[in-house]
Amino acid sequence: MVLSILGILGGSTGLAAIATVVVQRGKFKADAADTLTEAALTLVQPLQTRITQLEGEALNARSELNVLREQVNQLQFLVRILNRTLDRWRAAIRAPDATLRKVRATVAETDRSTEGR
Repeated sequence: MVLSILGILGGSTGLAAIATVVVQRGKFKADAADTLTEAALTLVQPLQTRITQLEGEALNARSELNVLREQVNQLQFLVRILNRTLDRWRAAIRAPDATLRKVRATVAETDRSTEGR
């Protein structure tokens, strides 16, 4: 039976051909894996570059946001001060005993208190 199989395969030439196919098949798989790896790296490299750029932009945006938050806080503080000043002036103007001299004194007092800032 073994001789029949050998005869069918063509003797040693057939065995050599089978061995070559088995070896080549492994090489084809390795070549395919290399090709796929190269293609993946080719696709991933620009993405990683873009991610690095976006991370830098995000860092800059966070920094700018912190500066803007600080400016907003300062402006809110200033608005509170101006609202209090306006409330004092309104109270001085609407007071039942309001005179031009008293209103001017209130405004002058505000001017003196803001000079120290």
